[in-house]
Amino acid sequence: MRGKWWVPLLLLVVIAAGWAIGRYTAPSPSAGGSAATEQQELNGGTSTAAPGSEVSPAPSPSGAPGGNEVRQADTEPDSIGVIVNKQYGLEEGYKPEDLVYPNVPFIFKEKIEKRMLRKEAAAALEEMFAGAEKDGVYLAGVSGYRSEATQTVLFDNYVKRDGEEKARTYSAVPGHSEHQTGLAIDLSGRDGKCAAESCFAGTKEADWLAQHAPEYGFIIRYPEGKEAITGYMYEAWHVRYVGKELARTLTEQGLTLEEYYNAVPVSK
Repeated sequence: MRGKWWVPLLLLVVIAAGWAIGRYTAPSPSAGGSAATEQQELNGGTSTAAPGSEVSPAPSPSGAPGGNEVRQADTEPDSIGVIVNKQYGLEEGYKPEDLVYPNVPFIFKEKIEKRMLRKEAAAALEEMFAGAEKDGVYLAGVSGYRSEATQTVLFDNYVKRDGEEKARTYSAVPGHSEHQTGLAIDLSGRDGKCAAESCFAGTKEADWLAQHAPEYGFIIRYPEGKEAITGYMYEAWHVRYVGKELARTLTEQGLTLEEYYNAVPVSK
């Protein structure tokens, strides 16, 4: 073994060096650095702080009814889901390019602009009228598409009759009417009684619409109890086509378009 005495000594030196390197490079269990923050973000902001410490919860979508995702208001005029109200208007002179005459009865005979709707909405209206007839309910159209020029005349007349403040509770200023989108229509019973009047509420036609309109992609646009949200009085006769999927979502959650798009309160 003479001459091999240095082997144990070398082994001790290597062990000591390894211990020293490990001691100065191992991460501290309490380190919080950027890596920990990044992981917390990946975990959805979940905190691992000790009990009793003050930690702000991860932010939730503020203003979204029922904790739903906050959605950007759909302001594309040709979109089926477009929102048009006192806050969101249409571009000047807007007119849909796909207006047609739905094959349903109206309370008048003339083939004029208010008899028209956009093609998709018109097809859905025909299906809805047929569905109502199967249930012994006979609907009729009152007023569909309305140009900006027509809305201007109507609104000015309402202002002269009732004053602007009152008129704004039931009529839209020009450029802010849903009728101009070609997706909204006022309905009544086949006899035309209570057409676009408060007495339509509570009729069998109104009750049928409230229950079944969403099945065809329509909603009661200005529902009772939501006046402060929509900015308009309750109109049991005014239905708006939004498509079956959105109509079902709004109905199941009890939302108006304003609430769905987190666009409340509306301006007066």
